[in-house]
Amino acid sequence: MGAFNVSIQETSNDLIIKFEVNQFITKHQSFEFNNIDEAKSSPIAQQLFYLPFVKKVYISGNFIAVERYNIVEWSDVQDEVAEQIEAYLNDGGIVIEETGTTKKVPVTVYAESTPNPSVMKFVANKKIVTALFEFTSIDEAKLSPLATELFHFPFVKSVFIEENYVSITKYDITEWQEITIQLRDFIKQFIENGKEVVLPEAAETLRKTTNQVDASFDLLDDTSKEIVNILEEYVKPAVASDGGNIQFIAYDEDTKNVRVMLQGACSGCPSSTFTLKNGIENMLKQMLPGKVDMVEAING
Repeated sequence: MGAFNVSIQETSNDLIIKFEVNQFITKHQSFEFNNIDEAKSSPIAQQLFYLPFVKKVYISGNFIAVERYNIVEWSDVQDEVAEQIEAYLNDGGIVIEETGTTKKVPVTVYAESTPNPSVMKFVANKKIVTALFEFTSIDEAKLSPLATELFHFPFVKSVFIEENYVSITKYDITEWQEITIQLRDFIKQFIENGKEVVLPEAAETLRKTTNQVDASFDLLDDTSKEIVNILEEYVKPAVASDGGNIQFIAYDEDTKNVRVMLQGACSGCPSSTFTLKNGIENMLKQMLPGKVDMVEAING
């Protein structure tokens, strides 16, 4: 199993801090503990309650949120709490003790069409991964039990998994009306049963952890950093809503050319390659005058 990394995230309530983990620590379940007695099923929550300023502990998915009493400020103690949680997890500490019977987690999954007629988006009401993943064959899918099982359906061509949805590209041998319900029910049951969507080490192996992504970003030149920031702020939210993603590949300062990769529903879409390429190209030309002449979009 890959190492656990914990990052600190502020919330809208200044009494509550989220300690976000780079892996899932519960099987899509949420827990709230108001005191150490209530936390009998969670050794890590009990440990946190030994800190005199801890009022409540929330555990869900890939984070632990802690509400404090007013006797301290988070700025004085948050780093130590993050280190304590990280050390506990990396020492193999138990987050929630398993009960004799595994309780199914209520999950809602709905199917949503995309601009690409070959791709359907299956959206869950829960966060299922902490990074995005694309698999174009069963060999590539070894790090994803869900994708591996989906490739056993003969009509599945590729699988793209984002925070709370799965985009599936099909072969032309069948129509969506014949397979959508089957795929939706399969994904719903898979998540409900608490199975791992991707293996804990997947993000680290594929260099998709926050630290790895930040390190790669730091190595870019200034113009490339500007391009990445523009894509993140203005382009990715729009393409994500359609079940796809756009990934920066490279920028050539001499030719002023930008290369990006289209993933998920955007990959192979009859209209998106042209529309998205020109939309991004015009945007970058306007926002970075004199620095960008052309955008080359390739399919993932």
